[in-house]
Formats: sequence, C-alpha cells, structure tokens
Amino acid sequence: MTDLILGIDDAGRGPVIGPMILAGCLIEKSKARELSKLGVKDSKQLTQKRREFLEGEIKESAEDIEVSVCSPKEIDSWNDKGLKLNELEAEHCAKIIDKLNSRLLEKNKTKKKVKVILDCPSVSLVKWRDFLMTKIKELSNLDISCEHKADVNHPAVAAASVLAKCQREREMGKLRKKYGDKIGSGYTSDTLSVEFLKKNHHKFKDDGIFRKSWETWKRIAGQEGQRKLV
Repeated sequence: MTDLILGIDDAGRGPVIGPMILAGCLIEKSKARELSKLGVKDSKQLTQKRREFLEGEIKESAEDIEVSVCSPKEIDSWNDKGLKLNELEAEHCAKIIDKLNSRLLEKNKTKKKVKVILDCPSVSLVKWRDFLMTKIKELSNLDISCEHKADVNHPAVAAASVLAKCQREREMGKLRKKYGDKIGSGYTSDTLSVEFLKKNHHKFKDDGIFRKSWETWKRIAGQEGQRKLV
C-alpha cells in the first residue's frame, strides 16, 4: 500500500529568457487531499499572489520538497549535443526523485512505498517513462506513473506545479533586478521580452540569460548579423 505521493512538474519550458524549473512535492495522501480543498491546482490557473500563498501552505504540509534549476546554458549545451529537452527534463526529474527518496530512506528504517506521478512532457508516455527509469538509482519502493495533464488530476503534481512556478518567478525577479522590468516574463509570446531580446541580444549574449538554441534567438540574432553584412 502506498504511504506517500511524490508529484513532479515543471515551469518555464518554453521561454527564450531564464531557466526551466522542476519541482517535486513529497506528501502523505491525506494531506494531498487537504491541499486540493485549499485550492491548489495547476499553477497557470492561479494568480501570482495566490501561488505565493499556496506555496507556504504546501511547504507546511509536505513531507519534503526538492527544486531543480535548469539554466539556459545547460539547455543549450544539451541541444548542442543533439539531445532533446524532454530527455534533459527526465534527467532533472530523476535527480529530484533520487534526492527525495534518499532522504526518505535515511529517515525511515523501513522502506516506505512512494507513488511517483509526473506530468509527462513527451507525447510518448511509455518511452519517456522507460528513459526516466534508467536514470533513477533506487526503484524498489517506487511506483512510477507518467501522465498528461497530471497537474490537473493530482493535487501533489499541482502542488509541484505551484512550487516550480514560484521558483521560476523568483529567478526572473533576480533578472529584473539586474536588467530591468523590460526583460518581461521571458516567454516568446511576451512582446516585452521579444523587444528586450532584439535590443540586447548582442550586449548580454554571454550573460547566460538567453536560450541561444531557441528559434526565436536564432532568428533575431541572425537578422542582426544579416543587417551588418549589407
């Protein structure tokens, strides 16, 4: 019988500016239901103020949490090797699982069963799960499930979604403090961020804030290079 649930989700997969964040929330089943009653759900459906409030509630209720920051440089180096973002995400998910499970096993003399639920980034659930499992060190007490829309269907994954989104906002807050508010949210759909990229891609190209393997970066940087050649 499952003693605990570990939900894992990401924030910031798509932006051209800033890191991708992955978070894990290890929680007892009964407390996960309580979080659902508090209104914990997919972070995209919540205001930033509400997410910040719920983050505190999640940290109070959780058995343990783990957050992993994946920098633009790491994303670019992964892509430069011809590897996919989904595989990099699996690597980070495995690290989160290993860290939380290791601390859990140190704390308890007997192994507690953990139901691990991940919001799968790949269209191929089975293939991604199989790859993920090759990266996890200790599997004997884990039951791993990969699902689409897991943050909608499972409170523990929704909680991880909130944790990841709050950390992503903190990371972007650091960038705004250094580069100004005109950096925007970092997403390619944000005109503020795209304008910042157009005006500053050369000036800050070595600062490690841009994902240079992204098509948006390549298009804007390429256009600038073409203009200089004319």
